[in-house]
Amino acid sequence: MTTDPAAPTAGRATTTGAHAAAQHDERPVKQTVAGGTSIAAAALLLVAGFITLFQGISAAANDDVFVAGPQYVYELDLTSWGWIHIVFGILLILVGLALFTGALWARVVAIGLVALSIVANFLWIPWYPLWSILIIALDVVIIWAIATWDTERV
Repeated sequence: MTTDPAAPTAGRATTTGAHAAAQHDERPVKQTVAGGTSIAAAALLLVAGFITLFQGISAAANDDVFVAGPQYVYELDLTSWGWIHIVFGILLILVGLALFTGALWARVVAIGLVALSIVANFLWIPWYPLWSILIIALDVVIIWAIATWDTERV
C-alpha cells in the first residue's frame, strides 16, 4: 500500500489558503534583489549607452571638450576615441533594450559588452578620469546584476 505524503490524514493538518501561498512565494532575498537590480541594470545600460554615445559625439565633433592628462602608451587620437564611443554607445543602447525582454542571448551579449566597457573606460582615463572610474564601478554592478538574475525564480 502506497500513501501519498501530501494526502490529508487523521492526525495531519492540510496546508490551505494564505499559508500555502506564502510557502510557494518564498524567495531568497539575494535573488529578489538581483531580479530587481537586473531590471535596473537594463535601464542603467540604456543610460550608459546614451551617455557613451553623447560623449563620443562630443569627442568626435569638438576636440577641445576634453583635456588630456599625462601621456600614456595606449593613447589614441581623441577623434578616434569619439568614434569608438559612438559605435559602442549604439551597441549598448540596442542590448539594453533587448535586455528588458530577459532573453538569455541579451544577457550574454550585455555581460560581454559591459566587460568591454570596463576596458574602454580604463583606456579613457587620461581624458575623463573621474567619469571613467564611476562607469567602471557601475559596470561591475551591472555585470553582477545580470549574472545573478535567475529568470526561473523571479
